[in-house]
Amino acid sequence: MAPEKLQRDMIARMKLKHLKLLVTVGEQCNIFKAAQLMNMAQPAATKIIRDIENTYELQLFNRTSRGVIPTLYGEVLIRHAKLVLSQIKHVSEELTSLQSGLSGHVTVGTLITASLTLLPKALVRLRAERPNVYITVVEGTQDRLLPSLVQGDLDMVVGRLPEHQDYDGLTTIQLYEEPAYIVARSGHPLSNRGTLELADIVNESWILPSPQTYLRRELDQSFRDQGLPSPQPVVESVSVLTNRTLLTETDMIAVMPGQVFHQYEKAGELCRLPVPHLQQLGPVGITMRSKDNLTPAAHSLMEDLQLVSEELI
Repeated sequence: MAPEKLQRDMIARMKLKHLKLLVTVGEQCNIFKAAQLMNMAQPAATKIIRDIENTYELQLFNRTSRGVIPTLYGEVLIRHAKLVLSQIKHVSEELTSLQSGLSGHVTVGTLITASLTLLPKALVRLRAERPNVYITVVEGTQDRLLPSLVQGDLDMVVGRLPEHQDYDGLTTIQLYEEPAYIVARSGHPLSNRGTLELADIVNESWILPSPQTYLRRELDQSFRDQGLPSPQPVVESVSVLTNRTLLTETDMIAVMPGQVFHQYEKAGELCRLPVPHLQQLGPVGITMRSKDNLTPAAHSLMEDLQLVSEELI
């Protein structure tokens, strides 16, 4: 089918309910469960999917013993359906916000860099300005959060900015530059030894973020620059709370973003080991699809993040 004819047919026949059904089936891998979630009868849901497949002469799902799995055609349609539904969400929130000026829903992804200070402080400001805003925070790494952002599941991602622009349609706002430190519990045996070289700590028990993170790659590069092997983690974790407990109760050491470390340093729990600075890390900021795609509530959060970042610098 020619692209122009396919576009006309989709505009004429495809309903938002159909798009929602395709997305739900893709998430559940089960037509019966998807129909239940959408308050539909299973035969009606099955008929809608078969009608779409027959109309466009495309197989959208493979039927297997484990349920229904999207084909390549199905994955493409589901991905774009999510974006359409995301825009509908934005329209509804913007209309409601115009009526009340205070409501809305923001779904924000956070990296470890922003999770302890930057994002919480910005959310406090947002709640003060818009007390009826509902906020969902999703913590993760860039390799998990950025695809969700592209698909419209997140409004923005806050934290270390991507090294490379691997995803089309994303834009970034830089807030500040942040160093990283090698840290341990207060009173750690290494804390009183004077200046340490990387060779002195390469074989320590390390807590490290996953290899996909910028922080891990930067640390590994610092060791390679000194002709040393990369430190091997005893624990691999991006959980701030887990890392804090492990550090305070053992002699493990870790690499930690500056803003996160300073909170625990103030509490007297962690200290910075006397190791030369790692190279200045990449900027901390906001990654989003486009400023124009933000709901009023998400736009307010973006502005609050900018204000809080000025206080942190």
